[in-house]
Amino acid sequence: MKVSAGDRVEMKKPHPCGGKTFTVMRVGMDFKLKCETCGHEIMLPRSKAEKGIKKILVV
Repeated sequence: MKVSAGDRVEMKKPHPCGGKTFTVMRVGMDFKLKCETCGHEIMLPRSKAEKGIKKILVV
């Protein structure tokens, strides 16, 4: 999957706040995602993040 920093992604499962869209802050062995609804930042292992991404949103 071709994901780079700055991309907006929609996840399969929503964040506890209800938002499904995230901004990719960092890409590497871990993905750092920032929820666009509440601003909370989370770190996910690359394998789990790639499985959870539903689609990459076009700005």
